[in-house]
Amino acid sequence: MLPEPVEAVDLNIYGDAKLPWSRVLESMADVIPRPETPQFLGTVGPDTRPHSAGIGALEYGGAMYFTSGPGTRKSRHLERNPACTLSMRLPEVDLVLEGEAARVTDPAVLEPVAAAYRTHGWPAEVLGDALTAPFSAQSAGPPPWYLYRFTLHTAIGLAFVAPNGATRWRFASSM
Repeated sequence: MLPEPVEAVDLNIYGDAKLPWSRVLESMADVIPRPETPQFLGTVGPDTRPHSAGIGALEYGGAMYFTSGPGTRKSRHLERNPACTLSMRLPEVDLVLEGEAARVTDPAVLEPVAAAYRTHGWPAEVLGDALTAPFSAQSAGPPPWYLYRFTLHTAIGLAFVAPNGATRWRFASSM
């Protein structure tokens, strides 16, 4: 599971209580990494223009992971500026995670994350310092695909199912 926040700030203007982080975690556990769960990576290019692309993120060992081909815009952006967002629609909460992504090349991490992807239906295998499979999302580019670990700094959640609410959480990695 993702880390516990060190701070929660109520952003709701209608008087609803802060959202419990546990609600987000339970919802994420139910839908990540189902391919039908909308997930988007936001990056910023060297010209400061934003870019967003669909991804298939996976939570493993307390961190979020995603893949991207070396020639994609998102990989090029992350190489220059690791700051990024992961946005997703969960069953009850729209969630934006803010943080940084770093490429993972350690075989001790690549193999278990590839295995986790396999348990969820994507037949990923380690190839050198990246992953490969017979298929991936169109936005990933051709194989091999780099694996990135996302370090969470801040999360913002907006519940659209009762109990409603809006909350911003900060994590130790942002302090």
